Amino acid sequence: MSAENDEIEDSSAPLIEHLAELRTRLIRSVIAFLIAMIACFTVAEPILNFLAQPIAEVLRARGESPQLIFTAPQEKFFVLIRISVIFGIGLSFPVIAHQLWRFVAPGLYRSEKNAFLPFIVASPALFLLGAAFAHYVVTPLAMNFFIGFSDAIPALVNILSGQEPVGVVENQELRTVFLGSVRESLDLSLKFIFAFGLCFQLPVLLTLMGMAGLVSAEGLGNVRKYAVVGILVLAALVTPPDVITQVILFVVVYGLYEVSIQLVRVVERRREKRLRAEGVLDEDETL
Repeated sequence: MSAENDEIEDSSAPLIEHLAELRTRLIRSVIAFLIAMIACFTVAEPILNFLAQPIAEVLRARGESPQLIFTAPQEKFFVLIRISVIFGIGLSFPVIAHQLWRFVAPGLYRSEKNAFLPFIVASPALFLLGAAFAHYVVTPLAMNFFIGFSDAIPALVNILSGQEPVGVVENQELRTVFLGSVRESLDLSLKFIFAFGLCFQLPVLLTLMGMAGLVSAEGLGNVRKYAVVGILVLAALVTPPDVITQVILFVVVYGLYEVSIQLVRVVERRREKRLRAEGVLDEDETL
């Protein structure tokens, strides 16, 4: 690629103009977020029902009433606000990313722009893939594991809810019942979504590091055993203490690690091809 085509765009504006540009981009991003948050608040109740669906399915399978409770008058309202904020960020992310790109793009070479654009698209796509995997696969398994510890019976639920008179049953063992809090149940579901969404960013992160020359495919392969230990520690930290969820997260993240090695290898081959075309490397030389 010629130097003329790879020049940085003319951006000789003084510092005050860059700050004014940054302010404009931030204002537009905040406005987009506020509009998205208000829009999400109008449908926050259906979103809450969607997020609580794995718990509801587990409870139905156990023959129990699919319901969650709130223990404070303001709890559900702030839960809906929290949902609006989180999903508002997600809904406004394309606008925010576009504003960020418009601010930093003038300072990038054209080849750098072409290299970064695929990752800007791939990153949210992989996050959504990880979030969907967490919601449809991991969360139901984890909820079934946790709720399985509560030996709830419909009769006890009816008594606690006031649908049946409370009576003394002789020789009746003490039983526990699951009465899920809206806030705590939502927190657990969102933790799964964010944990898997972030873990699915591994190919993007390692590929970018490979493009920058910070890692190599050979180096990643050589530290594979240390990566296994690190992924096991990560699985223990970001998931609740049940073996099934930790194993699932380990298998998925390790698979992404192996995919990342192949992506870095592709990046290295392209770099070698470009350097040979420019005459920097001989045909028999490698990086």
